[in-house]
Amino acid sequence: MRLTSRLLQHACRITLFTRENCGLCTQARSVLSDVWDQRPFEFKEIDIVKSESIPRWRDLYDFDVPVIHVSKATAPEEQPQSASKAVKLMHRFTTDEVQSKMDAVEKA
Repeated sequence: MRLTSRLLQHACRITLFTRENCGLCTQARSVLSDVWDQRPFEFKEIDIVKSESIPRWRDLYDFDVPVIHVSKATAPEEQPQSASKAVKLMHRFTTDEVQSKMDAVEKA
């Protein structure tokens, strides 16, 4: 059996916006781990409180973490000014919801 290029590279990137000591963020990581087991993806985590993170992320998501953005792996890195157009899930989400967003991004 030959591997297709889709199996060799990830079609989606998921960016998790989080903060320390966030119980919902721990649950979100667990859901994303379950998704990863079924369907690998590129992953980036941004702590919105840490100084190296773009301050505008904190302005956007201070009371909304966890938030995930789902994009094509080849898309440019997320920027705060384009957050309103992002394919995202907030607070509590399931593996099925994440995979549904991944499907939508891959088809777009």
